[in-house]
Amino acid sequence: MHILALGIISVASAIQLSASPNVTAAPTLLQFDLSHQFATTAQDTDQLPLLSDYSLPRHFHPTLSLRAVPTTVYRPSSYEALQHARWRSIHQAQSEPVEWIETQVLGPDVMDRHTLAQLARMAANAYQLPWKDNWYELDPTWNTNASFPFGWDSDENGFRGFVFRSRDNSTVVLSIKGTALRGPTSKKDKLNDNLLFSCCCARVDISWVFSTVCDCYDWSGFHSRCDDPCLSAALIKDSLFYSTGVRLVNNLRFLFPHADIWLVGHSLGGSLASLLGSTFGLPVVAFQAPGERMAAHRLHLPLPPSPPGLDLPRVPITHVYHNADPIPQGACTGVASPCAQAGYALETRCHLGQTIVYDTVTRLGWHADVRKHPIKELVLNVLDLEGPWPDAQDSIKREVPTPREEVDCVDCFKWEFGHFKHKT
Repeated sequence: MHILALGIISVASAIQLSASPNVTAAPTLLQFDLSHQFATTAQDTDQLPLLSDYSLPRHFHPTLSLRAVPTTVYRPSSYEALQHARWRSIHQAQSEPVEWIETQVLGPDVMDRHTLAQLARMAANAYQLPWKDNWYELDPTWNTNASFPFGWDSDENGFRGFVFRSRDNSTVVLSIKGTALRGPTSKKDKLNDNLLFSCCCARVDISWVFSTVCDCYDWSGFHSRCDDPCLSAALIKDSLFYSTGVRLVNNLRFLFPHADIWLVGHSLGGSLASLLGSTFGLPVVAFQAPGERMAAHRLHLPLPPSPPGLDLPRVPITHVYHNADPIPQGACTGVASPCAQAGYALETRCHLGQTIVYDTVTRLGWHADVRKHPIKELVLNVLDLEGPWPDAQDSIKREVPTPREEVDCVDCFKWEFGHFKHKT
């Protein structure tokens, strides 16, 4: 049996923003336990995430309780039909309608600061093992003895995280690891980053000819041109994390058929959570994630229809970041940027769903700095900070800034995309 299947079975044991409506209802309080851990090998414990140390202090012991509210999601009538439409789009360049079913589920209350902080801690804990110093102790009553590391084959090395479940199994949270700077997953992490979030094969300038991840840019003329079919083929061939995540979510749906499944993650992990949540119609909270809207297009993901008057799909995704982090804003770019110097082309900025932006520049006096990207900065210095936050769009201060959808957002406007006669 495939190792992944064995592991899942053991579980049973500066963008313009427009206001997005929020669901108002009496929240449900959920108590969570650690159910299972996903890891590649024991060597993964030595990994360090991208450009930072993600360790969180062990002396904090918050109570792990989340608030859940009724949430409307749109799900495909069948995953098989969605996959058929996707592959027809990829291989035949033809669109096929997908039937979407409106469903009411319990989703995270993103207007509750404590809930956001707890979900961010779940995302942070995807980077290390419970018995390591960097593990964040969520609650002394956790049954950490039930978790254990296991490995995948070489094609799936790198996709890792945790599964949390409420004590009555009514809610399951999948937390996905982001990028590691060193260790056995770092090469695959960087490949996924550069395929998903660069404009064209991580080609920052001509000096990156040996650092690119595919050969889809066009050499003719003086314009920056990129071949769309080539990009889609590169993602299907090389970007393995999305397909690994699809199998994982399918297994969780089988193991917990009556549970509400949520997805969380930080950075690359948050973007992967968003892409998977879009596929299955599952609530997502992504922290400091690069813009994944272009990646969804390149992966040919069928998305629910847009509401009247808004050209954005109805997906249950909430992005959370602060405005001193350049990575989710697509501002860590250019050949002289820290990201490019480390070999990462994180150029996209447009997100699916709605976005909560904390104005740390105004309230805390922070300046844009990639060193503010670690999730511990968001948890300890933003989400744990009590009091109202200034809103960039109005004069009202709120404990949690208003979620807004990113409208009129354009990625990679300096590039021309289309069907070009590509030279290999």
